[in-house]
Amino acid sequence: MKRSRLPLSLLAIAALAGCASVEPGAALTQVQSLTQAHTVHAVAADRSDADLARTDAKVAELLRQPISADAAVQIALLNNRGLQARLQQLGITEAEVSQASRLPNPGFSFGRLTKGDEIELERGLHLNLARLLTLPLVSRLEERRLQGVQREVAMDVLSLAADTRKAWVQAVAAGESLRYMRQVQDAAEASAELARRMQQAGNFNALTRLREQGFYADAALGLAHAEQRHRAARERLTRLLGLWGDQLGFQLPERLPDLPAAPKDQPDIERQALAQRLDVQSARLAAEQTAKNLRLTQVTRFISVFELGLVRNTSNEAPRQTGWEVGLELPLFDWGGARTAKAEALYMQALHQAAATAINARSEVREAYGNYRASYDIARHHRDEIVPLKKRISEEQLLRYNGMLIGVFELLADARSQVGSVNASIEALRDFWLAKADLDAALIGRAALSMPAAAAAPAGAEAGAGH
Repeated sequence: MKRSRLPLSLLAIAALAGCASVEPGAALTQVQSLTQAHTVHAVAADRSDADLARTDAKVAELLRQPISADAAVQIALLNNRGLQARLQQLGITEAEVSQASRLPNPGFSFGRLTKGDEIELERGLHLNLARLLTLPLVSRLEERRLQGVQREVAMDVLSLAADTRKAWVQAVAAGESLRYMRQVQDAAEASAELARRMQQAGNFNALTRLREQGFYADAALGLAHAEQRHRAARERLTRLLGLWGDQLGFQLPERLPDLPAAPKDQPDIERQALAQRLDVQSARLAAEQTAKNLRLTQVTRFISVFELGLVRNTSNEAPRQTGWEVGLELPLFDWGGARTAKAEALYMQALHQAAATAINARSEVREAYGNYRASYDIARHHRDEIVPLKKRISEEQLLRYNGMLIGVFELLADARSQVGSVNASIEALRDFWLAKADLDAALIGRAALSMPAAAAAPAGAEAGAGH
């Protein structure tokens, strides 16, 4: 009876170890805690038809009014099917972690041997003892892997929120520019028609009339480009929001939010980024996990197969035989050196990757903050200097027209010169809000920084030349 205590004790440990598991849904809760502070809205996984119905109802409610930037982010987090597919990875990894915390089912063997009239029956029950002894370490490794997946999914959530906010800014700005270009095109068409009639009346020469016609042609081309940009920006936003069918008629605000009174001053932005960026945390966690893997490889370098078995043999001509046996792998040909060398190389790779991630994070956040401050200064210059100056010039020209000092075409030429400044002002405000979204994203994870837009040439400048 004493001989059976060892295997019975090990079996009891195995049974207790097999009871360990990961609570379903805990990984999603952790992702929510990592992201909700930055997105305001919580992310949820749709796992049933009832969940999908609730999501559709909420999206329909949000689409009943013009979509704000925050509402767009909320719709994307609820309705983007790519994100929903990514969230299911949490459940898959949770199941894998639970599986890793359990031992494989024990093996059972049965044999029937005959020798003359003697019949011998052999029964065996086998358990992977090596797996049992390393189970605590393997479980911790799998839990760390789950934490890495949680941070990766959280980064995907934050990236989707940032991309949606930027797409919303671009779509609203494109709509505002399109409406303005339609006004320009209407004014250019009226000017061209007036020039045609005045030429017919003998009050205009052909060259002046052709210049007016050229401006109209340029305005029509500018309107076509504006329509193309608006359509592309709206479709990109539509994809991120996951909308289709009747949902495509959603409305957006007519203009972007005003420039804030002052930009944010963040002198310790690098330290802040390193403390809260999820990609830095994930890289650090990956290095720690690789170090744990190296330890496991060193522990199992010489013995990777270690099995415990219970044996029970019966015969019709002999007493019953019971006992236990242990089987292990003999390291005669493979001493585990290659596996250890691979683990050490993977560990150094993870260290270098973590260092590279931190260096890139510092650079990205510096670039994002520089773009943010420069974009603010440019947009403020347009708002406080260029636009008021153009407006004052227009008012002075109108006074001269009312005093009959200039004609209608001189007044129209001045209006044409404002086309470029108005479009540039819209683009400057758009670039500021894009830079703001990039900065917010760079502080919490990888950011696809928008390139600063080059200054646009005034529309219709060529057509207005020579006036």
